[in-house]
Amino acid sequence: MALAEVCGFNDQSIRPGLFSFNRNPNPNELIRDAQVGSNQFSMPYNYDPVENLQHFQQSDSKVKIHFDHGTTTLAFKFQHGVVVAVDSRATAGPYIASQTVKKVIEINPYLLGTMAGGAADCSYWERVLAKQCRIYELRNKERISVAAASKLLANMGTMIAGWDKKGPGLYYVDSDGERLTNNLFSVGSGSVYAYGVLDSGYRWDLGVQEALDLGQRAIYHATFRDAYSGGVVNLYHMKETGWEFISRTDTAELHYKFQEEKAARKK
Repeated sequence: MALAEVCGFNDQSIRPGLFSFNRNPNPNELIRDAQVGSNQFSMPYNYDPVENLQHFQQSDSKVKIHFDHGTTTLAFKFQHGVVVAVDSRATAGPYIASQTVKKVIEINPYLLGTMAGGAADCSYWERVLAKQCRIYELRNKERISVAAASKLLANMGTMIAGWDKKGPGLYYVDSDGERLTNNLFSVGSGSVYAYGVLDSGYRWDLGVQEALDLGQRAIYHATFRDAYSGGVVNLYHMKETGWEFISRTDTAELHYKFQEEKAARKK
């Protein structure tokens, strides 16, 4: 069997120049290739996802796997842009599956998405969104707006943050198709704890360092109280020039740091 068949490709999907570089690309060809790429994802040979999931859904199945999961993600707008902060733990019920999940998806230089829910599903659909945003940019000769990008993703529990010609944008979307915009959102099992910190410290006129510290502190407190959140705190700042990755800090380091600050205040 040919390698292309094993990878899920066929003669129609492999086009000359699709994966090559052209010094003078034709815009129509770029759009066509982006469309081809957005509709084709490699799947294991002879794999049927519906049949595979039936093993978990049937009551008489001996496979007892529950898709319980949790996380903490947050984002808020302030006078200097948008701060996005997330944890990095992935859980499968009481089992910690990973401590290094990248829950911020870098869609393009001016758009960030967060993951809350099934990690594989979130990652898949935000990659699809990245391709659709590129197609929009090629067709319209301008970046897609944050609002339009959020509409494309309004089928999962997540946030879209970005910067367009209207300035900073922040949208929350969920699996019911709901789509909201506001200055502050937190999503995930630890969001109730994060909101407690954000509500006490958030204001529009925060300085950049104040805003970054607030986002980091809110995620830390959520990981301290929520068993489904943990790992490291990944911190991003969305500016007019695009997003900037700020830091990746272990929550254990933050714990000792904040404990020292608390002890110093008591003296």
